[in-house]
Amino acid sequence: MNLKIKVCGMCTSKNILEVAEQCPDFMGFIFYEKSKRFVGHDFVIPDTFPASVRRVGVFVNESVEFILETVSKHKLDLVQLHGNEPALVCKKLKPEVGVIKAFQVDEKFDFTTTRMFVPFVDFFLFDTKTETYGGSGKSFDWNLLQQYNEVVPFFISGGISTQNTMKINAIRSNQLFAVDVNSGAELSPGLKDIRLIQTIKQQLQAVA
Repeated sequence: MNLKIKVCGMCTSKNILEVAEQCPDFMGFIFYEKSKRFVGHDFVIPDTFPASVRRVGVFVNESVEFILETVSKHKLDLVQLHGNEPALVCKKLKPEVGVIKAFQVDEKFDFTTTRMFVPFVDFFLFDTKTETYGGSGKSFDWNLLQQYNEVVPFFISGGISTQNTMKINAIRSNQLFAVDVNSGAELSPGLKDIRLIQTIKQQLQAVA
């Protein structure tokens, strides 16, 4: 396994650049106003942000028009659709930007529901089912991922921290592509702890 790492929920310029120095593969910025990690209305990605880190905008049930405007404004490489967006929205976005479709997973989740999205996405993301859209700090039962059998590679999210990163080695799926780190590496919502990021990255390299 050569797992990629995405650090999500970034807000402030200083912290964004500090995390970027740790060379994550992806960095996520949340454009959902109800999130504790909402970037704000005056958000700007720093000019010195490295091109090697792919920019991911996170959206929840937004219009295609708003998403594409935000993609253009912030030069996003991918959009992560974290709400109840239908496959048609992914289809409309796919010609313009990379698409990650997120699903909230619990023991009742039917992985066959991902099938209709397969032609229109680059990645799936499996997060813990909660009443909110992500950022819960809770993990789901990763054994459930054995039920996934589509060709689209996926990210895992939900409560990833130094306490459970090494357990990722037990996930038996050739489609596991990346780990999404958010609340498990924070000092406070939206402010990442660089030492925790470094440790998680080292642990993932050990898993690989």
